[in-house]
Amino acid sequence: MAFVTTEDGTEIFYKDWGNKDAQPIVFHHGWPLSSDDWDAQMLFFHSKGYRVIASDRRGHGRSTDIGTGHDMDHYASDVSAVVEHLDLKNAIHIGHSTGGGQVARYVAQFGEPQGRVAKAVLVAAVPPLMVQTDANPEGLPLSVFDGFRDALAANRAEFFVAVASGPFYGFNRDGTEASQAVIDNWWRQGMTGSALAHYEGIKAFSETDQTEDLRSISVPVLVMQGDDDQVVPYKDASLKQHELLSNSTLKIYEGFPHGMLTTHADVLNPDLLEFIQQ
Repeated sequence: MAFVTTEDGTEIFYKDWGNKDAQPIVFHHGWPLSSDDWDAQMLFFHSKGYRVIASDRRGHGRSTDIGTGHDMDHYASDVSAVVEHLDLKNAIHIGHSTGGGQVARYVAQFGEPQGRVAKAVLVAAVPPLMVQTDANPEGLPLSVFDGFRDALAANRAEFFVAVASGPFYGFNRDGTEASQAVIDNWWRQGMTGSALAHYEGIKAFSETDQTEDLRSISVPVLVMQGDDDQVVPYKDASLKQHELLSNSTLKIYEGFPHGMLTTHADVLNPDLLEFIQQ
C-alpha cells in the first residue's frame, strides 16, 4: 500500500496504476467514499494505456483518521502532496461531487500555477456553492445539511444505507431496479472512513464558495451532470460552473442520477475518453 505524508502528518493513501511515462489521469472521489468508487473508470482508462491515480481523502478510506483539516483547502493541499510526490505533469483531473470541489480548488491554487494540469472534468460536482445565502438564493437551505449531520450523528450506518439505496443512484425512482451490490459497496466505502471526517465534510462540500476557483481556471474543463441528480441540483451546479469557467464544455444527461459514474459507466467512460483525446 502506498502513502504520502503531508505537512501536518496525515498519511494519504493512493493507487498508481500503469506505465509511468503515460499521460496521468487523477481521480477525486465524492463524500463519504474512497478511491474505490472509481474502479470502473480506472480499469477502463488503464486498459487504454493511461496512467491512473486515485487517492483517499483524509479521514476517508485508508487515509489517516485525523481530527483536523476537513475542509477544501486541506483536501486540495493533500492532492498536491500526492501529485508532487509522483511528479505528475500534463495531468487530467476528474472529480465527482465533493471531489469536483477538490479538483476546482486544486487546479486553481496548485495545478495551474505549477503548470501540472492539462484538463479537468467536473462530474455532478458541488461548486460553486450548495448552501443558500443572500448571494446564492437558489441554493439549498442550511437546514438540509443540518439534517444530514443529525442523521449521521444519530446512526451513520443507517443513514448511509438510506442515501445509497435512495437518492444517490436514483434507486428511489419508479421503474428503477436497485442493485444491492452497488448499495453494499457504497456503504462499505463510507463505513471504512471516519465519522468525524464525514460529519465535518458536510460543511466543506456545502458551504465552501468556489466561485473564484472556477473563474481562475483556464484549462479546458468538461462539465457533466444528470438532470435527475437528487443530491446536487444540476441547475445550481453544472449550469453555473459552465457559466463561470472560461473554457468549458457542458454535457447534461437526461434522467441520469448523481452516482451516474457507476450506474452509467458504459456511457460516461467513452465521453470522458473523447474529451481527453481532443
